Amino acid sequence: MADKHKQKWLILSHCFNMDGRAASLTITDKLPFLAEAGIEPVILSGVSGEHDKNFKHYQLIPWGPAGFRFDMRHVIARHLGRGFRYQLLVGLMGLLLSPFIAVERLLLGWQNQWSWSLPATLRSLWLIHKYKPSVLYTTGGAYSAHLAGYWIKRLTGIKWIVEVHDPMVKPGTIPKTRDDRLNAYIEGRICRYADLAWWFTEGALQGASRRHPELGNRGVVILPGVAKPTVTGRYQRGEQMIISHFGSLSDTRSLKPVVQAIHTLLERNSGIRSKLRVHIYGGTIDRSAKAEILKYGLEDVFISFGRLERSEKTGMSGREQVLERMFQADCLLLVHGTISDCSEYIPSKLYEYLWTGRPIIALTYQNPQLDQLVIERGGYVASGDNPGQIVDALSKAYIDWKEENLPLSRLPAIGVQQAVQSILKLVG
Repeated sequence: MADKHKQKWLILSHCFNMDGRAASLTITDKLPFLAEAGIEPVILSGVSGEHDKNFKHYQLIPWGPAGFRFDMRHVIARHLGRGFRYQLLVGLMGLLLSPFIAVERLLLGWQNQWSWSLPATLRSLWLIHKYKPSVLYTTGGAYSAHLAGYWIKRLTGIKWIVEVHDPMVKPGTIPKTRDDRLNAYIEGRICRYADLAWWFTEGALQGASRRHPELGNRGVVILPGVAKPTVTGRYQRGEQMIISHFGSLSDTRSLKPVVQAIHTLLERNSGIRSKLRVHIYGGTIDRSAKAEILKYGLEDVFISFGRLERSEKTGMSGREQVLERMFQADCLLLVHGTISDCSEYIPSKLYEYLWTGRPIIALTYQNPQLDQLVIERGGYVASGDNPGQIVDALSKAYIDWKEENLPLSRLPAIGVQQAVQSILKLVG
């Protein structure tokens, strides 16, 4: 039986309990610490993740066709895998929904998940009536939770706290698309009406404060961290240096600079080719990097393992397998990107990397806070738009590996508990 004296918080997060997803881990990892502190979470999320049996958890399907397709793809994959049946059902669903999605994009032009805010608002009003929560906590990721949070705040006056994952307005730009303008509008509502809002970097907070001075001291920075891994792996130096990258890649977060740098290293010293491997987990190699790999004939050096799904043989989830392989890598590769957003965000993968104690090779961009986190732990930092620095960082890491002198950090990892303690102290 629930303790009637416990303080209840209503938590809105479109992405929740999704294996390995950063937007999900940021909130799911906090729940045990919130519960330990006497908070009873009531969670409202999308249907793309697993239902949480440990807490009151309600799931909703978006009302728009694009959002429905997005979420149902994950539901189908969770139940059927991503084989032929998945391809067939998803293809058929896409065909049936395509006219409605076209109309939705023509009329609105907003991101897929926006429509989740509509049922989330209505269900939240009922949950507030039923459970009488003292705090509404919106987190994302997708801005749909924040849009719903704003509406709920205006309708009920409930204390509203907001966790902003990524910059909602790109630094140094004027929002041009309809989706960008909606993002900017929601950021403005957060800065004006939230009782507490926090960003994950100093740059992101400074950017939001410049645009909305009314935020004042209700805006803060809280490093999210991640929970201590439930799975570890044993590092053992092998005959080859394994540099492992985990997470998604894209045109704006590309391995291309790494491919070019390793090509340069091999031109200088072809003898290291048999000793150096880059393992990629979590998705496909981005197009521009793949083209460079083919151009230079480096298919044997860059090896993609794709997204790891639950293993039927060991019973380990994809995330557990990923964590195990992080601990086993010689070095961990962090690719930040080279767009203006980089000055205001830190890849969440960094916090998982820190728990392993393995040295990090980080390609960063205009983010002194991120540079400092890596450097003070003995890692290698290069600017993502500086080929010479990237070559030097990889060369230094290889020499340290060859001499069995890879740096090991003596600083503690950044866990979730510190974030929860900061939130609780600020909420009061």
